[in-house]
Amino acid sequence: MSKPERKPSGNSVLRLVIVGAAFIVQMLWLFYAALALNTYSVWINLLTTVVSLVVVVRLHSKYASPAMRMSWIMLILAFPVMGLGMYLLFVILGDPGVGKELERVRERMRGQLRQDAGTMERLESRDLSIANQSRYLWNTARWPVYEDTKVDYYSQGVQAFEAMKADLEKAESFIFMEYFIVEDSSSFRELEQILVRKARQGVQVRLLYDDIGSAGYVNMAFARRLNEEGIRCHAFNPAMPMLNLFLNHRDHRKVTVIDGKVGFTGGYNLADAYFDRTHPHGQWKDTGLRLEGRAVRSLTAIFLELWGVISRKEQEDVSVYLSVEHEAKAPGFVQPFADNPLGKDRVAEDVYLNLAFQANQSLYFMTPYLIITDEMIRTLGLAAKRGVDVRIITPGVPDKKTVFAVTRSYYAGLTRQGVRIYEFTPGFCHAKMCICDGKVATVGTSNLDFRSLYHHFENNVLLTGCEAVEEVARDFEEMFPQCQEVTQKYSTGRGAALRIWQCILRLFAPLL
Repeated sequence: MSKPERKPSGNSVLRLVIVGAAFIVQMLWLFYAALALNTYSVWINLLTTVVSLVVVVRLHSKYASPAMRMSWIMLILAFPVMGLGMYLLFVILGDPGVGKELERVRERMRGQLRQDAGTMERLESRDLSIANQSRYLWNTARWPVYEDTKVDYYSQGVQAFEAMKADLEKAESFIFMEYFIVEDSSSFRELEQILVRKARQGVQVRLLYDDIGSAGYVNMAFARRLNEEGIRCHAFNPAMPMLNLFLNHRDHRKVTVIDGKVGFTGGYNLADAYFDRTHPHGQWKDTGLRLEGRAVRSLTAIFLELWGVISRKEQEDVSVYLSVEHEAKAPGFVQPFADNPLGKDRVAEDVYLNLAFQANQSLYFMTPYLIITDEMIRTLGLAAKRGVDVRIITPGVPDKKTVFAVTRSYYAGLTRQGVRIYEFTPGFCHAKMCICDGKVATVGTSNLDFRSLYHHFENNVLLTGCEAVEEVARDFEEMFPQCQEVTQKYSTGRGAALRIWQCILRLFAPLL
């Protein structure tokens, strides 16, 4: 199997090594200073103990995932100085004003995204449980549900890529692109040619990529080159050699918006492996959506959120981008939504939980990683016990062996409750999808893991009543024969050594 080319990325990898080393040195110095102070003074040691107990009690009563709480509680009780120091750094000092800036950006967009009362009433008359799901997204995160939006579903990333190139050629006003990984290789260079040509024609072109996600794929001159070509390009949350705990929050979103009329999203990044040009992990499975119509307005807002955070000095009027009127007559209801790790609600996880609660017949998931909370395990188990056919597809060929081992550590607890587990034997499935009872589906960027649901910026689309939902269901049915069902293997028990090893791995699950 060929490996992806990463020729231009050497200095980016070196930069990450330097940043990582500087980060470790600073953390060790802080812990050493704290330990020295505790050794020096009985009163300081007593204060540390008291503060640790107060934090533990506060954590225990906090409204948060039990898995996240217990990881911190165990660490603080076992190693008070180190645990308390890490908690204060990550949880209290982990947001250098980004949350407030994000809220300011959203405030500028408030009023631009409105929930049409007629749309909600028609959805309620169609299916009240799905309408309640949509109402949750509006009430909690202000993402409306739309009609008059045509949806095309792509069962392979390369199909979405070719459709995206064709639509980019038609751009007349603006192009917004936001991706976790951009690889400076053949697939992106094809896009770059189109983007440069459009920029020269007067189209406003912006590209936002995640700095750490794209490290190893682009070098430090990449953004400079694109800016010189007329493409406004920024790296999100760049890694710097200083103690910055916000580095843990990455931009995992995948969005393309063209003129506010057409939008693309899904699991694929802008790299060759996602389009079958290289095969580092066997056959690559990814999916995507093309939206045309009113719902694209929310994809535009999703892009403008983080663009506004990184270019906070501009304070531009976003209404010009969010006031585009374009309807594409098509049946169904479409609701793009975003999640962010700085808010109080875990929106993407709540959507998955709500779908599991409302499932009556079937509930299928596809995810590259399966590292989930106790609430999710219990909810999926309850669905299976009441007779719902609950199935989860995970990769058969891992991209990260340690994470894959943690993924498999969750199989036994799920299969014993009746959940069926399938591994995609031809290779790696990177798609992030869910379908409930064959009538409501989500497609987007949120994996079933802590990192996606708790630490990353994500985006997804909730669909019902459109042909794309039937295509998602059909894609699942075509996938199962390509998978090996491992339900029986993991429901009959594991050896003692494997159980101990998996228990150790699970301690670190909230960090993966």
